[in-house]
Amino acid sequence: MRILVATVAVLLLLPLQAGAAPNALYGVQDDAWLVSGAGAPAQRIATLRQLGVGLVRFTLRWDRVAPSKPANARDPADPAYQWGSFDAVLRGLHAAGISALVTLYGSPGWANGGHPANWLPSTTAIADFAYAAAKRYPWVHMWTVWNEPNSRVFSVPVSPSLYVQRALNPAYLGLHAASGANLVAGGVTGPRQPPGGMSPLAFMQGMRAARARLDAYAQNPYPVTPGETPFRTPCSSCSTLTMAALPSIRSEVTRLFGAKPLWLTEYGYQTNPPDPILGVSLARQAEYVGSAALRVWEQPGVTVLVQFLVRDEPNVGGWQSGLLTAAGQAKPSYYAYQLPLAEVSRSGSSVTLWGQVRPGSGARSYVLQSSTGGRWTALGPAQRTGASGSFRRVVALPPGARVRVVVPALGLASPPLTLT
Repeated sequence: MRILVATVAVLLLLPLQAGAAPNALYGVQDDAWLVSGAGAPAQRIATLRQLGVGLVRFTLRWDRVAPSKPANARDPADPAYQWGSFDAVLRGLHAAGISALVTLYGSPGWANGGHPANWLPSTTAIADFAYAAAKRYPWVHMWTVWNEPNSRVFSVPVSPSLYVQRALNPAYLGLHAASGANLVAGGVTGPRQPPGGMSPLAFMQGMRAARARLDAYAQNPYPVTPGETPFRTPCSSCSTLTMAALPSIRSEVTRLFGAKPLWLTEYGYQTNPPDPILGVSLARQAEYVGSAALRVWEQPGVTVLVQFLVRDEPNVGGWQSGLLTAAGQAKPSYYAYQLPLAEVSRSGSSVTLWGQVRPGSGARSYVLQSSTGGRWTALGPAQRTGASGSFRRVVALPPGARVRVVVPALGLASPPLTLT
Protein backbone atom coordinates (compact mmCIF):
# COMPACT_ATOMS: atom_id res chain seq x y z
CA MET A 1 0.00 0.00 0.00
CA ARG A 2 2.95 2.33 0.53
CA ILE A 3 3.14 4.95 -2.22
CA LEU A 4 6.69 6.06 -2.86
CA VAL A 5 7.16 9.81 -2.64
CA ALA A 6 8.92 9.98 -5.99
CA THR A 7 6.12 8.06 -7.70
CA VAL A 8 3.44 10.29 -6.20
CA ALA A 9 5.30 13.43 -7.25
CA VAL A 10 5.63 12.19 -10.82
CA LEU A 11 1.98 11.16 -11.08
CA LEU A 12 0.61 14.36 -9.59
CA LEU A 13 2.71 16.64 -11.75
CA LEU A 14 2.02 14.89 -15.05
CA PRO A 15 0.99 17.46 -17.68
CA LEU A 16 -2.45 17.24 -19.19
CA GLN A 17 -2.54 14.31 -21.61
CA ALA A 18 -5.02 13.21 -24.26
CA GLY A 19 -5.74 9.91 -22.52
CA ALA A 20 -7.49 9.04 -19.29
CA ALA A 21 -6.05 9.36 -15.76
CA PRO A 22 -5.51 5.69 -14.83
CA ASN A 23 -3.09 6.49 -12.01
CA ALA A 24 -5.35 8.82 -10.03
CA LEU A 25 -5.09 8.54 -6.25
CA TYR A 26 -8.33 7.66 -4.45
CA GLY A 27 -8.54 8.63 -0.79
CA VAL A 28 -10.75 9.61 2.13
CA GLN A 29 -11.17 12.46 4.60
CA ASP A 30 -12.68 12.29 8.07
CA ASP A 31 -10.75 14.42 10.55
CA ALA A 32 -13.08 13.87 13.52
CA TRP A 33 -13.15 10.09 13.07
CA LEU A 34 -9.38 9.89 12.68
CA VAL A 35 -8.74 11.95 15.82
CA SER A 36 -11.43 10.64 18.15
CA GLY A 37 -13.41 7.84 16.53
CA ALA A 38 -14.44 4.70 18.40
CA GLY A 39 -11.69 2.28 19.39
CA ALA A 40 -7.93 2.70 19.45
CA PRO A 41 -6.16 4.73 16.75
CA ALA A 42 -4.62 1.52 15.45
CA GLN A 43 -8.12 0.15 14.79
CA ARG A 44 -9.02 3.16 12.68
CA ILE A 45 -5.81 2.80 10.71
CA ALA A 46 -6.67 -0.90 10.23
CA THR A 47 -10.07 0.13 8.83
CA LEU A 48 -8.33 2.37 6.28
CA ARG A 49 -6.06 -0.48 5.25
CA GLN A 50 -9.05 -2.82 4.93
CA LEU A 51 -10.74 -0.27 2.68
CA GLY A 52 -7.64 -0.08 0.50
CA VAL A 53 -7.11 3.62 1.24
CA GLY A 54 -3.80 4.89 -0.10
CA LEU A 55 -4.33 8.60 0.62
CA VAL A 56 -5.92 10.53 3.50
CA ARG A 57 -6.71 14.22 3.43
CA PHE A 58 -6.27 15.67 6.91
CA THR A 59 -6.64 19.22 8.26
CA LEU A 60 -3.79 20.76 10.23
CA ARG A 61 -5.32 23.57 12.28
CA TRP A 62 -2.89 26.48 12.58
CA ASP A 63 -4.97 28.08 15.35
CA ARG A 64 -4.82 24.92 17.49
CA VAL A 65 -1.17 24.14 16.89
CA ALA A 66 -0.12 27.75 17.57
CA PRO A 67 -2.67 29.31 19.97
CA SER A 68 0.08 31.70 21.08
CA LYS A 69 2.65 33.31 18.82
CA PRO A 70 5.90 31.33 18.54
CA ALA A 71 9.19 33.11 19.13
CA ASN A 72 10.71 31.27 16.18
CA ALA A 73 7.77 30.32 14.00
CA ARG A 74 9.91 28.43 11.45
CA ASP A 75 11.15 26.03 14.13
CA PRO A 76 8.70 23.13 14.66
CA ALA A 77 10.25 22.59 18.12
CA ASP A 78 9.33 26.10 19.32
CA PRO A 79 7.60 25.69 22.72
CA ALA A 80 4.52 27.58 21.52
CA TYR A 81 3.68 24.82 19.06
CA GLN A 82 1.23 22.16 20.29
CA TRP A 83 1.23 19.42 17.64
CA GLY A 84 -0.65 16.99 19.91
CA SER A 85 -3.35 14.91 18.18
CA PHE A 86 -2.16 16.07 14.75
CA ASP A 87 1.14 14.31 15.45
CA ALA A 88 -0.65 11.10 16.39
CA VAL A 89 -2.69 10.97 13.19
CA LEU A 90 0.03 11.94 10.73
CA ARG A 91 2.64 9.69 12.30
CA GLY A 92 0.14 6.83 12.44
CA LEU A 93 -0.68 7.18 8.76
CA HIS A 94 3.00 7.34 7.88
CA ALA A 95 3.78 4.19 9.87
CA ALA A 96 0.98 2.38 8.02
CA GLY A 97 2.33 3.44 4.62
CA ILE A 98 -0.68 5.68 3.87
CA SER A 99 0.10 9.00 2.18
CA ALA A 100 -1.31 12.23 3.61
CA LEU A 101 -2.68 15.29 1.83
CA VAL A 102 -2.50 17.99 4.50
CA THR A 103 -4.74 21.07 4.49
CA LEU A 104 -3.48 24.14 6.34
CA TYR A 105 -6.46 25.96 7.84
CA GLY A 106 -7.59 28.23 10.67
CA SER A 107 -5.72 31.38 11.63
CA PRO A 108 -4.93 32.05 15.32
CA GLY A 109 -6.18 35.27 16.87
CA TRP A 110 -2.69 36.73 17.07
CA ALA A 111 -2.43 36.44 13.25
CA ASN A 112 -5.89 37.73 12.28
CA GLY A 113 -6.61 40.65 14.60
CA GLY A 114 -8.36 38.62 17.28
CA HIS A 115 -11.08 37.19 15.04
CA PRO A 116 -12.40 33.61 14.82
CA ALA A 117 -10.30 30.97 13.06
CA ASN A 118 -12.17 31.25 9.75
CA TRP A 119 -10.84 34.77 9.21
CA LEU A 120 -8.02 35.04 6.72
CA PRO A 121 -4.75 36.05 8.39
CA SER A 122 -3.99 39.76 8.38
CA THR A 123 -0.31 39.10 7.70
CA THR A 124 1.76 36.54 5.78
CA ALA A 125 2.65 34.66 8.98
CA ILE A 126 1.25 31.41 7.56
CA ALA A 127 4.46 31.13 5.53
CA ASP A 128 6.48 30.36 8.66
CA PHE A 129 3.86 27.94 9.98
CA ALA A 130 3.79 26.13 6.65
CA TYR A 131 7.58 25.84 6.74
CA ALA A 132 7.51 24.47 10.30
CA ALA A 133 4.77 21.98 9.44
CA ALA A 134 6.69 20.69 6.44
CA LYS A 135 9.80 20.24 8.60
CA ARG A 136 7.74 18.51 11.31
CA TYR A 137 6.29 16.07 8.76
CA PRO A 138 9.00 15.71 6.10
CA TRP A 139 7.29 12.69 4.54
CA VAL A 140 4.20 14.75 3.63
CA HIS A 141 4.50 16.23 0.14
CA MET A 142 0.88 17.02 -0.78
CA TRP A 143 -0.65 20.20 0.69
CA THR A 144 -3.67 22.42 0.22
CA VAL A 145 -4.15 25.90 1.67
CA TRP A 146 -7.48 26.72 3.37
CA ASN A 147 -10.83 25.10 2.60
CA GLU A 148 -13.66 26.51 0.48
CA PRO A 149 -12.50 30.14 0.69
CA ASN A 150 -15.37 31.07 -1.63
CA SER A 151 -17.72 30.56 1.36
CA ARG A 152 -18.07 32.78 4.46
CA VAL A 153 -18.41 29.63 6.55
CA PHE A 154 -14.70 29.00 6.01
CA SER A 155 -13.28 32.35 4.95
CA VAL A 156 -13.85 35.92 6.09
CA PRO A 157 -13.65 37.98 4.03
CA VAL A 158 -14.49 36.10 0.86
CA SER A 159 -11.82 37.62 -1.34
CA PRO A 160 -9.71 35.76 -3.87
CA SER A 161 -7.05 38.47 -3.82
CA LEU A 162 -6.69 38.38 -0.01
CA TYR A 163 -6.76 34.59 -0.05
CA VAL A 164 -3.87 34.60 -2.52
CA GLN A 165 -1.91 37.40 -0.82
CA ARG A 166 -2.29 36.32 2.81
CA ALA A 167 -2.77 32.55 2.67
CA LEU A 168 -2.01 30.71 -0.57
CA ASN A 169 1.12 32.44 -1.89
CA PRO A 170 2.87 32.77 1.50
CA ALA A 171 2.15 29.12 2.34
CA TYR A 172 3.31 28.08 -1.12
CA LEU A 173 6.63 29.84 -0.58
CA GLY A 174 7.05 28.38 2.92
CA LEU A 175 6.29 24.83 1.80
CA HIS A 176 8.60 25.02 -1.20
CA ALA A 177 11.37 26.52 0.91
CA ALA A 178 11.07 23.53 3.24
CA SER A 179 11.21 20.94 0.44
CA GLY A 180 11.39 21.07 -3.32
CA ALA A 181 9.30 17.88 -3.39
CA ASN A 182 6.25 19.61 -1.90
CA LEU A 183 3.18 20.06 -4.12
CA VAL A 184 0.74 22.80 -3.16
CA ALA A 185 -2.85 23.01 -4.39
CA GLY A 186 -4.79 26.24 -4.20
CA GLY A 187 -8.49 27.00 -4.41
CA VAL A 188 -10.16 24.08 -2.63
CA THR A 189 -13.38 25.81 -3.69
CA GLY A 190 -16.91 24.65 -2.93
CA PRO A 191 -19.21 23.70 -5.82
CA ARG A 192 -21.57 26.69 -5.85
CA GLN A 193 -22.04 30.29 -4.74
CA PRO A 194 -23.25 30.25 -1.11
CA PRO A 195 -24.98 33.21 0.58
CA GLY A 196 -22.45 35.99 0.96
CA GLY A 197 -19.86 34.05 -1.03
CA MET A 198 -18.63 33.71 -4.60
CA SER A 199 -19.12 31.15 -7.31
CA PRO A 200 -16.13 28.85 -7.69
CA LEU A 201 -15.51 30.08 -11.24
CA ALA A 202 -15.51 33.75 -10.19
CA PHE A 203 -13.19 32.87 -7.32
CA MET A 204 -10.85 31.03 -9.70
CA GLN A 205 -10.77 34.03 -12.00
CA GLY A 206 -9.98 36.29 -9.03
CA MET A 207 -7.12 34.00 -8.04
CA ARG A 208 -5.69 34.23 -11.54
CA ALA A 209 -5.90 38.02 -11.43
CA ALA A 210 -4.12 38.00 -8.05
CA ARG A 211 -1.28 35.86 -9.50
CA ALA A 212 -1.93 32.72 -7.50
CA ARG A 213 1.02 30.38 -7.09
CA LEU A 214 0.07 26.70 -7.13
CA ASP A 215 1.17 23.29 -8.36
CA ALA A 216 -2.40 21.97 -8.66
CA TYR A 217 -5.95 23.29 -8.38
CA ALA A 218 -8.28 21.76 -5.80
CA GLN A 219 -12.07 21.62 -6.08
CA ASN A 220 -14.76 20.08 -3.87
CA PRO A 221 -17.26 18.94 -6.56
CA TYR A 222 -20.17 17.88 -4.35
CA PRO A 223 -23.56 17.32 -5.99
CA VAL A 224 -25.93 20.17 -5.17
CA THR A 225 -29.10 18.03 -5.35
CA PRO A 226 -29.74 14.33 -4.60
CA GLY A 227 -30.91 13.94 -8.21
CA GLU A 228 -27.48 14.70 -9.63
CA THR A 229 -25.25 11.82 -10.68
CA PRO A 230 -21.47 11.89 -11.22
CA PHE A 231 -22.19 12.18 -14.97
CA ARG A 232 -25.46 14.11 -15.21
CA THR A 233 -27.18 17.03 -13.55
CA PRO A 234 -30.92 17.85 -13.77
CA CYS A 235 -30.02 21.56 -13.95
CA SER A 236 -29.38 22.71 -17.52
CA SER A 237 -28.33 26.27 -16.64
CA CYS A 238 -26.46 25.81 -13.36
CA SER A 239 -23.18 27.64 -12.80
CA THR A 240 -22.05 25.06 -10.26
CA LEU A 241 -18.79 23.13 -10.56
CA THR A 242 -19.82 19.63 -9.50
CA MET A 243 -18.62 16.20 -10.58
CA ALA A 244 -21.22 16.26 -13.36
CA ALA A 245 -19.37 19.28 -14.78
CA LEU A 246 -15.91 17.73 -14.47
CA PRO A 247 -14.85 18.42 -18.10
CA SER A 248 -15.77 22.08 -17.59
CA ILE A 249 -13.77 22.28 -14.36
CA ARG A 250 -10.78 20.74 -16.11
CA SER A 251 -11.16 23.20 -18.99
CA GLU A 252 -11.39 26.26 -16.72
CA VAL A 253 -8.37 25.21 -14.66
CA THR A 254 -6.35 24.79 -17.86
CA ARG A 255 -7.55 28.15 -19.24
CA LEU A 256 -6.70 30.04 -16.05
CA PHE A 257 -3.64 28.23 -14.69
CA GLY A 258 -2.31 26.05 -17.49
CA ALA A 259 -2.05 22.27 -17.50
CA LYS A 260 -1.97 21.97 -13.71
CA PRO A 261 -3.28 18.74 -12.15
CA LEU A 262 -6.81 18.90 -10.72
CA TRP A 263 -7.36 17.48 -7.23
CA LEU A 264 -10.94 16.70 -6.15
CA THR A 265 -10.44 17.09 -2.42
CA GLU A 266 -13.94 16.39 -1.03
CA TYR A 267 -16.79 14.42 -2.57
CA GLY A 268 -19.63 12.25 -1.36
CA TYR A 269 -23.36 11.58 -1.33
CA GLN A 270 -25.41 11.73 1.84
CA THR A 271 -27.75 8.80 2.44
CA ASN A 272 -31.37 8.21 3.38
CA PRO A 273 -31.41 6.80 6.02
CA PRO A 274 -30.65 8.82 8.01
CA ASP A 275 -31.23 12.05 5.99
CA PRO A 276 -34.68 11.92 4.33
CA ILE A 277 -34.26 15.29 2.59
CA LEU A 278 -30.76 15.39 1.10
CA GLY A 279 -29.91 11.71 1.10
CA VAL A 280 -29.96 9.12 -1.67
CA SER A 281 -30.62 5.43 -1.03
CA LEU A 282 -27.82 3.28 0.38
CA ALA A 283 -27.67 1.35 -2.89
CA ARG A 284 -27.49 4.56 -4.93
CA GLN A 285 -24.62 5.90 -2.83
CA ALA A 286 -22.71 2.66 -3.45
CA GLU A 287 -23.36 2.91 -7.19
CA TYR A 288 -22.11 6.52 -7.26
CA VAL A 289 -18.85 5.55 -5.51
CA GLY A 290 -18.08 3.42 -8.57
CA SER A 291 -19.31 5.85 -11.21
CA ALA A 292 -17.43 8.79 -9.61
CA ALA A 293 -14.23 6.74 -9.67
CA LEU A 294 -14.87 5.95 -13.34
CA ARG A 295 -15.53 9.64 -14.03
CA VAL A 296 -12.11 10.53 -12.64
CA TRP A 297 -10.40 7.61 -14.41
CA GLU A 298 -11.78 8.85 -17.74
CA GLN A 299 -10.91 12.52 -17.26
CA PRO A 300 -7.36 13.54 -18.24
CA GLY A 301 -5.52 15.69 -15.74
CA VAL A 302 -7.51 14.69 -12.64
CA THR A 303 -5.11 13.01 -10.24
CA VAL A 304 -6.92 12.91 -6.85
CA LEU A 305 -10.44 12.00 -5.64
CA VAL A 306 -11.20 12.13 -1.90
CA GLN A 307 -14.30 10.52 -0.36
CA PHE A 308 -15.88 12.52 2.48
CA LEU A 309 -16.58 10.90 5.08
CA VAL A 310 -15.60 7.52 6.53
CA ARG A 311 -18.32 7.59 9.22
CA ASP A 312 -21.60 9.53 9.34
CA GLU A 313 -21.63 12.43 11.77
CA PRO A 314 -23.69 11.64 14.92
CA ASN A 315 -26.01 14.64 14.45
CA VAL A 316 -28.46 13.99 11.60
CA GLY A 317 -28.16 17.68 10.74
CA GLY A 318 -24.49 17.11 9.97
CA TRP A 319 -22.97 15.19 7.07
CA GLN A 320 -24.30 11.69 6.42
CA SER A 321 -21.99 10.78 3.54
CA GLY A 322 -19.97 8.16 5.39
CA LEU A 323 -19.13 4.64 4.33
CA LEU A 324 -20.08 3.65 7.88
CA THR A 325 -23.18 4.64 9.83
CA ALA A 326 -22.76 6.77 12.96
CA ALA A 327 -22.93 3.49 14.91
CA GLY A 328 -20.04 2.09 12.89
CA GLN A 329 -21.95 -0.37 10.70
CA ALA A 330 -20.81 -0.74 7.09
CA LYS A 331 -23.07 0.66 4.37
CA PRO A 332 -23.02 -0.92 0.89
CA SER A 333 -20.73 1.97 -0.09
CA TYR A 334 -18.06 0.57 2.24
CA TYR A 335 -17.73 -2.47 -0.02
CA ALA A 336 -18.14 -0.30 -3.13
CA TYR A 337 -15.16 1.74 -2.00
CA GLN A 338 -13.08 -1.42 -1.69
CA LEU A 339 -14.23 -2.70 -5.08
CA PRO A 340 -15.69 0.12 -7.21
CA LEU A 341 -17.49 -1.07 -10.34
CA ALA A 342 -19.20 0.97 -13.07
CA GLU A 343 -20.73 0.59 -16.52
CA VAL A 344 -18.74 2.46 -19.14
CA SER A 345 -20.87 1.90 -22.25
CA ARG A 346 -23.08 -0.54 -24.13
CA SER A 347 -23.08 -1.61 -27.77
CA GLY A 348 -25.82 -4.13 -28.51
CA SER A 349 -25.33 -7.14 -26.28
CA SER A 350 -21.79 -6.10 -25.30
CA VAL A 351 -21.23 -3.95 -22.23
CA THR A 352 -17.93 -2.40 -21.16
CA LEU A 353 -17.23 -2.40 -17.42
CA TRP A 354 -14.60 -0.61 -15.38
CA GLY A 355 -13.58 -1.56 -11.86
CA GLN A 356 -10.82 -1.51 -9.34
CA VAL A 357 -9.48 -3.70 -6.52
CA ARG A 358 -8.19 -1.23 -3.93
CA PRO A 359 -6.87 -3.40 -1.09
CA GLY A 360 -3.38 -4.65 -1.90
CA SER A 361 -0.75 -3.44 -4.32
CA GLY A 362 0.38 -4.17 -7.85
CA ALA A 363 -1.64 -6.44 -10.15
CA ARG A 364 -4.44 -8.11 -8.17
CA SER A 365 -6.56 -11.18 -8.89
CA TYR A 366 -10.34 -10.82 -9.20
CA VAL A 367 -13.38 -12.64 -10.58
CA LEU A 368 -16.26 -10.94 -12.39
CA GLN A 369 -19.63 -12.57 -11.71
CA SER A 370 -23.13 -12.11 -13.15
CA SER A 371 -26.60 -12.98 -11.94
CA THR A 372 -29.77 -13.03 -14.02
CA GLY A 373 -31.81 -15.49 -11.98
CA GLY A 374 -30.60 -15.17 -8.42
CA ARG A 375 -27.44 -17.25 -8.79
CA TRP A 376 -23.98 -15.79 -9.18
CA THR A 377 -21.90 -17.26 -12.01
CA ALA A 378 -18.30 -16.44 -12.88
CA LEU A 379 -17.77 -14.72 -16.23
CA GLY A 380 -14.71 -16.79 -17.04
CA PRO A 381 -11.64 -17.57 -14.93
CA ALA A 382 -9.95 -15.21 -12.51
CA GLN A 383 -8.29 -12.20 -14.15
CA ARG A 384 -5.51 -9.80 -13.11
CA THR A 385 -5.88 -6.05 -12.74
CA GLY A 386 -3.34 -3.57 -13.97
CA ALA A 387 -0.61 -2.30 -11.65
CA SER A 388 -2.95 0.38 -10.22
CA GLY A 389 -5.58 -2.24 -9.35
CA SER A 390 -7.98 -1.18 -12.10
CA PHE A 391 -9.41 -3.21 -14.95
CA ARG A 392 -11.62 -2.77 -18.01
CA ARG A 393 -13.68 -5.68 -19.34
CA VAL A 394 -16.11 -6.19 -22.23
CA VAL A 395 -18.75 -8.85 -21.55
CA ALA A 396 -21.96 -10.01 -23.22
CA LEU A 397 -24.86 -9.37 -20.84
CA PRO A 398 -28.40 -8.03 -21.34
CA PRO A 399 -29.83 -4.91 -19.73
CA GLY A 400 -31.10 -5.71 -16.26
CA ALA A 401 -28.38 -8.27 -15.55
CA ARG A 402 -26.49 -7.81 -12.30
CA VAL A 403 -22.72 -7.99 -12.01
CA ARG A 404 -20.23 -7.84 -9.17
CA VAL A 405 -16.49 -8.11 -8.49
CA VAL A 406 -15.24 -10.83 -6.16
CA VAL A 407 -11.77 -11.19 -4.66
CA PRO A 408 -11.71 -14.73 -3.26
CA ALA A 409 -8.29 -14.32 -1.63
CA LEU A 410 -9.64 -11.49 0.55
CA GLY A 411 -13.22 -12.74 0.93
CA LEU A 412 -14.54 -9.53 -0.65
CA ALA A 413 -17.47 -8.89 -2.98
CA SER A 414 -18.72 -5.59 -4.35
CA PRO A 415 -22.38 -4.56 -4.16
CA PRO A 416 -24.34 -5.73 -7.25
CA LEU A 417 -24.45 -3.34 -10.21
CA THR A 418 -27.57 -3.49 -12.40
CA LEU A 419 -26.70 -2.95 -16.06
CA THR A 420 -28.62 -0.58 -18.31
